[in-house]
Order: sequence, then structure tokens, then C-alpha cells
Amino acid sequence: MTRHHYLAASLSALVLTGCVNMAPEYERPVAPVPAELPVADPSQEGASTLTWQQVVQSEELQELIALSLEQNRDLRTVAATVEVARANLITARSGFWPSFNGSGNAQIGDTFDDSSAYSSTFSDSTSAQIGVSAWELDFFGRIRNTNDSALQTYLASVEGERATKISLVASVAEAWLQLGADKELLRLAQQTAESQKESLELTQALFDAGTASEIDLRRASASVASAQAQAATFEANVRRDINTLRYLVGTDLPPAIEASVALSPSPVQLNLPVGQSSSVLLRRPDVIQAERTLLAANANIGAARAAYFPSVSLSGGVGVAGGDISDLFEGDYASGWTFTPSVSIPIFDFGARQGNLDAARANADAAIATYEGAIQQAFREVANALAVSETISRRLDALEQLAEDTSVTLNLSQERFKSGLDDYLTVLDAQRENYDAQQQLIQANLDHGLNSLALYRALAVWKEPAGSTPSE
Repeated sequence: MTRHHYLAASLSALVLTGCVNMAPEYERPVAPVPAELPVADPSQEGASTLTWQQVVQSEELQELIALSLEQNRDLRTVAATVEVARANLITARSGFWPSFNGSGNAQIGDTFDDSSAYSSTFSDSTSAQIGVSAWELDFFGRIRNTNDSALQTYLASVEGERATKISLVASVAEAWLQLGADKELLRLAQQTAESQKESLELTQALFDAGTASEIDLRRASASVASAQAQAATFEANVRRDINTLRYLVGTDLPPAIEASVALSPSPVQLNLPVGQSSSVLLRRPDVIQAERTLLAANANIGAARAAYFPSVSLSGGVGVAGGDISDLFEGDYASGWTFTPSVSIPIFDFGARQGNLDAARANADAAIATYEGAIQQAFREVANALAVSETISRRLDALEQLAEDTSVTLNLSQERFKSGLDDYLTVLDAQRENYDAQQQLIQANLDHGLNSLALYRALAVWKEPAGSTPSE
């Protein structure tokens, strides 16, 4: 066969490469959730435009979140995982191309004649060669499916990084809200303790004057102790919240930012930017990650199936040889080339290929279940957040009115006690009601902010800077 015939055969093989793909045809599983979200406003803007900068209104909190995205150790770990997946993808893609190898050899020797001690023959030879070693032609899609699996694994890791960023943003904002709430509760407890001290001093004066009983005095003293104990508890909570923020951010908090933490005005706002269709959940990074994993598992089935079919490889090379190294550069050399196709046919492997195929199918089944579970989890989170959003405003209005009413009642009861019209038990009840109402109002404001963040987590949209999104 002439050189042209070999070349034609090679080109024909390349044309045929990848003509067969043994991977199952992919069909996205039907989402096991209702077609519509339980509560939604179709007039609102779609969730694809939602970013954390739109949810977080506080500039100080925005600065802290930006710092956490740079310093958080867990996020660094996830980013390193993405780089590992990227490197594995590069390795997998190299299988499409031949591997070129170069080699050189020099040999110097002296051969002695056994018949004469004074006779010898000196030899000197050099050679150089470059060639292709075992380039597999992907007739049945093994290499293609291996590459597809690596690609989907890489893209899944990218979505995992996005999900981690969303979780980190929400966690930092939640810790900020919790710190703000505990600071408000600490302030309330300290104010209550001071007010209780004033009541104790008044009760002590009335007791000395004989117009108050010892029971009233003991009750006033007990209320002071209770308020001081709660203040100590909330002080510990504030320190705990600061430590949580430090951990999430990954470094010490700037003093100015730490001092600016407050629950009011609300640092987060969200006006339910969701549509009616539950298909919005398919935009969540964790759902996309689960589907990427499913696509990778589907490709692995194709690679496992391809192992049942023959493998065709090409080897070849060109080289030169001469009697001396200088001959290679002066043109005084001999040249030649080789072309070696080979076929490897699997015959019997004691069930190894079948085991690999069964494992690939089982992994695909598991990936389907994981994907469906991710969608169900997403629907539950959105539904729960929307359910709270429906009633949180009415709850806040009612608690604001309750706090105002109990405050007025407390002032009136204190005046009646000073006038001798009521005993201290009435004042104590009014103090407890007002204190409870104020605590409930703080908790409701906290719940309002946390619910906005829960909805942000549930919608889970993350926009990368332009040019940073990987392509398939």
C-alpha cells in the first residue's frame, strides 16, 4: 500500500470517529412539584433579575458581605474544588488528540576480533524520531462520553460554588439581623432594669412611709433581678453573634461596621419578585448542579457501554538515522516512516465491564432521585417563605399596636400606684405585658428580615460578572 493509500485510510477513519454515541438519550425528568407556586404575583418582575445587592439595603452590610466573599474559608475550599474539576476537564479533552513523542539515540561502540588481540571495529550511530503513540479513534464514543462527563462535573462544581456564595450571603445577612435583634433585646432589658430600679426605689420609699407592703417591695426587687439576668443573657448572645459574623466573614469585623449593626431600619427588603410558574426553581444553582450531575452520570453509561466494543488505535512516526550526530544536520542521513493501526477486541474480563455498566446505571438512578429531591426542596423553601410573607405585615401592625397599648397601660398603672389606688402587683403585670410586647415586636422585625433572606435563599439566583461564566 502506498503512502497515499495510508493517508486516505487515516482520513476515512477520522471521518468515522465519533459517529456512534452509546450514551442514552437524555430527557429531563418531570419536576415532581405543582406547576405553580402557592402564592405569587404574575405582575412582578421575574426572579432571574434578583441579586443580593437588590435584597441587602444596608451599605455597611453590603460591605461586610463583599468582604466575606473574599475571605471566607469554606468558599475558598469550594473554589479549589472547581479548579480541580477544571483540570480534570482539560485532561479528559486531551483524549481527543494524538500524543506526539520525540526520541533520540546515540550509540558508540568498539568490537574486538577474537582472532587477533590487535584488531577491533569502532562503530558510531545516531537516530532521531517523532511519532504518534496509540491514538485511539473514538468510534463508539468512549472518549466523547468521558469528556462529556468531565464537562458536566466541572459545570456542576461551578453551580455548587454559586450555591455556596448564595448561602454565604444569606448567612452573613442572617447573622447581621440576629446581632441587631439581640442588641435591641439587650437595650430593652437594660432599659427595663433601670426602670425597675426606679420602681424599687419608689416602692422602698412607700414601704418606709408605711403605704406599701413588704410583698410589694419583694416583688419590685425580684423584677429588678429578673431584668438584670435577662440583660446578662442578651449580652452573651451579642458576643456570640459577633463571633458568628467573624467566622462567616473570615476576619475581624471593621469597628465602624460592627457599631452600625442594627435591626431598624430593616437592612434587607424583598418584594416577592417571583412568577406563577414553578419552573423558576430550575434556575436555582443547586437544582442546576443536580441536573449537571445527572448528565455526567448519563455520559458515564455511554462510556461503560463503549467498553464492550473494539478499540482502534493508530501509531506512527517518522525518523532519521546517521553515522554521526553531525550527519543529522548536514543531510547525510537515512529517513523512514511507520504507520501501525491496531485493534483491541474485548473477549472476557470476568464481569468487569458489566459491573462498570451496572454501577453507571445505578449512579444515574441516584442522580435522578437527587435532582427530583432538589426541586422538591426548592419548592418547599419557596412555599414556606411565601406563606410567611402573606401574614408578616399584618403581624407587625398588630404587634406595634400591642406595644403602644401596653406602654400606655404601664404608665397609667404606675401613676395609680403612686397615688395609692392600685397595689404593686398591677404595676408588675403591666410591666411584664409591655416587656413581652416589646420583645415580640423585635422578634417580628427579625422574622420579617429573616423571611426575606429565606425567600432569597429559595430563589437562589446568582449573577456572575460579565465574562466569568463558563461555557459548555
